[in-house]
Amino acid sequence: MPDPIERRRGRRRRNRREYGVFALLILPNIAMVLTFEYWPVLYNAYLSMTRWNMISGSPVWVGLKNYINLFTSSQFHQVLLNTLVFGGFVVIGSVLIGLALAVLINQKLHLRGIVRTAAFAPYVISGAAVATLWLFIFDPNYGLSRVVFSWFGASSPHWTTDSAWAMPALIIAYLWKGTGFVAIVYLAGLQGLPEEYDEAARIDGAGRWTIFRRITLPLLSPVTFFVMVITMIGTFQAYDLIAVMTNGGPGIATTTLSWFVYERAFKASDAGGGAAAAVVLFFILLALTALQNAYSQRKVHYQ
Repeated sequence: MPDPIERRRGRRRRNRREYGVFALLILPNIAMVLTFEYWPVLYNAYLSMTRWNMISGSPVWVGLKNYINLFTSSQFHQVLLNTLVFGGFVVIGSVLIGLALAVLINQKLHLRGIVRTAAFAPYVISGAAVATLWLFIFDPNYGLSRVVFSWFGASSPHWTTDSAWAMPALIIAYLWKGTGFVAIVYLAGLQGLPEEYDEAARIDGAGRWTIFRRITLPLLSPVTFFVMVITMIGTFQAYDLIAVMTNGGPGIATTTLSWFVYERAFKASDAGGGAAAAVVLFFILLALTALQNAYSQRKVHYQ
């Protein structure tokens, strides 16, 4: 019979071998994550406290000066407001329209496969192509919007060159591009719901709206949480449609934080100011995600 001490030694040797194999397997992944995920974040935080034009010399430490300049600038206050308006309308609109579209295409309709494909298609089209399409639609002289407004005896507004209409134009284009993805996610959620609850509610005399509000929506809460987080992150990082449609204008009417970071860092050659704005964007997304997560703890039902 093996000695108990020898058994313990053998067990420790096996454990060391297993830990060694585990370390060999996981170290490349840890190195990749640290190199491409955490190091850029830390270096950006460092740059946000420096002055550097990215062309000559080395970054010069200025402490919190970049942040002070940002938060004392009325222009940056307008950029923050633009970001919140743009993000709020796109996130809420995507959820509402996507859910309605998912309920519609979940019905047993003819050619519903084609309808689903058509609903999802804008999401896979490049942002530049979508922006070009909507620039043509919004053209006040030749676009489709001119025809629609003419039916009501009105002239089409100058969507992308009028500060009052540029943000609505951007929101409409972004909703058209992203709503199909939300609809397909909601559709998958609807098709995965158990039918027993609906059947029991119908037997009790509940109507369609009551079933949808009292049963379907609560059961879809994990899907809603997912699409809200994903859509919010994508919206706050929007770049391509803004670049093609409005270039952040007119003035700063459609300048969001993501576009402000690009302008600051690469157009104005102010790496420190751009990095500081990126840090602000990071903490806004972190705070909003934390709020959504806290809300989900009370309202999201996973069973």
